[in-house]
Amino acid sequence: MPSLRLRLERAYQVLALGIVLMGPHVVAGPCDIYSSGGTPCVAAHSSTRALYSAYTGPLYQVKRSSDSTTTTIAPLSAGGVANAATQDSFCADTTCLITVIYDQSGHGNHLTQAPPGGFSGPASNGYDNLADATAAPVKLNGHKAYGVYIAPGTGYRNNAAKGTATGDAAEGIYAVLDGTHYNGDCCFDYGNAETSSTDTGAGHMEAIYFGDCTVWGTGSGSGPWIMADLENGLFSGYSAAKNPADLSISDRFITAIVKGEPNEWSIRGGNAASGSLSTYYSGVRPSGYNPMKKEGAIILGIGGDNSHGAQGTFYEGVMTSGYPSDATENSVQANIVAAKYATV
Repeated sequence: MPSLRLRLERAYQVLALGIVLMGPHVVAGPCDIYSSGGTPCVAAHSSTRALYSAYTGPLYQVKRSSDSTTTTIAPLSAGGVANAATQDSFCADTTCLITVIYDQSGHGNHLTQAPPGGFSGPASNGYDNLADATAAPVKLNGHKAYGVYIAPGTGYRNNAAKGTATGDAAEGIYAVLDGTHYNGDCCFDYGNAETSSTDTGAGHMEAIYFGDCTVWGTGSGSGPWIMADLENGLFSGYSAAKNPADLSISDRFITAIVKGEPNEWSIRGGNAASGSLSTYYSGVRPSGYNPMKKEGAIILGIGGDNSHGAQGTFYEGVMTSGYPSDATENSVQANIVAAKYATV
């Protein structure tokens, strides 16, 4: 008789078979899967699609330069792809910036223009720049959408997030990113950071990092790599050094995962357009990082102290309460692949 673990994994695989995009409509979403796995989303951000099957609310807000008015972009239908036509019409003959990335989880953990921090900010008022709303066109199941294009100096943050992991509490994080848009500067992150926008010490962060920075840890080859920003270091494994098991990425679309619980954490990833996930590290915390001291803020495109020299493109991502099982993440990956991310 199959083991309980094998039976659970098979059950999630069966669930994943039902997670397909039917035109612009999604039967089930990543956050539905996480909830079924006992690790519900506490933050869910995407400019490309709804992450719950029943979600019909706003995905993001754009502001046009011609008259400084704003509008929100919602899914085409419940659980569906973003209505890019709304943005195209609103932004015709002018430029638009993404001003808000809405939290779909119901916790109100929206991402807005990152304030100045320990690293200051690029603008005259210290705030980070906002993303060009049209710089990252993409298709999901043949439907046009837009990603969040992070140029150096651009960043989003929420220092008053609710429900996110603090201290040594368990959490999971995933993001779908452009695997060809990166650099070696600090730090293109998505995840848990300091509430003060300053570096408050080792273990005060737990975020996905993507790029080819070699100042701290690295993976095999020349990069880019999925790593974890745990503050005062990017980690590819147990130590801030080289982890040969953390492979360089060459896919156009990637799924990146970092998850952590008391004295255990993992890095996983894969091609967001096909195939399954690989585990690049799974083991104990680095020395000096047990227990963790997470603060629960949420960042996108920047480091914990507002370091803003990095670049990248973000399409979707979530943060969970609790440590997701590999089986749950495998089903989320099946959902992402079924979304059929493709270039325009």
